[in-house]
Amino acid sequence: MGNLKSLAKDTVLYGLSSIIGRFLNYLLVPLYTAKLSAASGGYGVVTNVYAYTALLMVILTYGMETGFFYFINERKADRMRVYSTILISVATSSLLFILLVFSFLPEIANAMNYTNHPEYIGMMAITVAVDAFLSIPFAYLRSMEKARKFVALKLLFIVLNICLNLIYFIVLPLFKSAYPEFVSRVYNPNVEVAYIFGVNLFCTLFTIPFFWKELTGFRYVFDRTLWREIMRYSFPILLLGIVGVLNQSADKIIYPKVDGSATALKDLGIYGAASKIAMIMAMLLQAFRYAYEPFVFNKKNDKDNKEVYSLGMKYFLMFTLLAFLGVMAYLDLLRYLIAPDYWGGLRVVPIVMTAEIFMGIYFNLAFWYKLKKETYWGAYFSIAGCIVMLAINVIFIPTYGYMACAWAGLIGYMIPMILSYFVGQKRYPIHYDLNSMGRYVLLTVLLYGGMTLVPDDWNIVLKLSINTLLLGIYICYLVKHDFPLRSLPVIGKYFK
Repeated sequence: MGNLKSLAKDTVLYGLSSIIGRFLNYLLVPLYTAKLSAASGGYGVVTNVYAYTALLMVILTYGMETGFFYFINERKADRMRVYSTILISVATSSLLFILLVFSFLPEIANAMNYTNHPEYIGMMAITVAVDAFLSIPFAYLRSMEKARKFVALKLLFIVLNICLNLIYFIVLPLFKSAYPEFVSRVYNPNVEVAYIFGVNLFCTLFTIPFFWKELTGFRYVFDRTLWREIMRYSFPILLLGIVGVLNQSADKIIYPKVDGSATALKDLGIYGAASKIAMIMAMLLQAFRYAYEPFVFNKKNDKDNKEVYSLGMKYFLMFTLLAFLGVMAYLDLLRYLIAPDYWGGLRVVPIVMTAEIFMGIYFNLAFWYKLKKETYWGAYFSIAGCIVMLAINVIFIPTYGYMACAWAGLIGYMIPMILSYFVGQKRYPIHYDLNSMGRYVLLTVLLYGGMTLVPDDWNIVLKLSINTLLLGIYICYLVKHDFPLRSLPVIGKYFK
């Protein structure tokens, strides 16, 4: 019982740190879009560069984090040998990456269309290399069940990052006229985009000293035989990770190249900013994943496990559709999270949110091959979706711009979702309540259709009132059919 309580406590801590972290970083979007106009393409640069960092992070960790957890539990007697071997490996590869980038910095910056700003690439390279290295000490903290330190360091980075962004984008510009000599020493209004990357780099470097205990006090050993074993285990994870991050970031990486127009970064910035509103769904999915994943594996040997998985899928769909309708109902208010010159991209929000729902359904469906230890199916499904997604982007971006990115993402997640369902029904059949779930989907489509029929030039109070009424219809249907209030403790007696 004590172990279960510890597991629950750590799960809550890790889950909250991730969700709170995403939410706090989400708050930077209004700041960036307010200070970087859409026409400047500044936020497009941020979107593009951070898409590269997501891919590079997967490459530079090359599955070693997962390999660490596997081998440190398999070889408990040689835990520090495993740790030091992986630590040396990732540190060496990260250092070589930095040296390689700076040896060819002008050429790389030119290839990425940042010829006049190689400093963006330099700061990005150092940041992602240090992050890759620190992923191993972070993994060590998790293996030692030091959840509090793990969460504290993650939140320290986020809070420091937000504070420094506020200083450079709000405080220093306000004091520039009053104290020009002092402010000019630390602030130049012409390099605002560079401050975003510079602050991120500073915050990453700032966390290193806090790992003093995890990086000292033991003998560093590099075991070549052990390293080859770890690499054989980790390499497939690297491939799967690359495919996964490409599904999420490839459109933002290739957009400036494929579009080729003078407004490519402007359009990418609009797409990236508008997509952030849909990240409300991503935060919901993250919360569900932290709660549901350990639950599934704990239930795998129970007789009624398939019934529980089916019910879990149904409730997941019910509440994500509720979130979808909630965002769409109040999009006229949520749009103020980004500056008005980015509002043209809001048409991607329902598409991106639907893509997130498909990804969540795929996550639920994926448990069959995880439980059967046939994870190669996940690689097949993800690669198929990735190929189609890339093809749609390359073919249609020149004609349809960032709308092609939104639809490509939706189709890219829909394909593995469909494949996983049909293959899973043969390999690990689960009876999902398709009729009930289908009714929720149909109701959502009808209610969303009703919201879109309300003219844009109507009074916003009237529009929100109508949308609230339509949202209320969904909630009433949910309560009546699957979430009766009389079943709830305390307040349930008032509905009997």
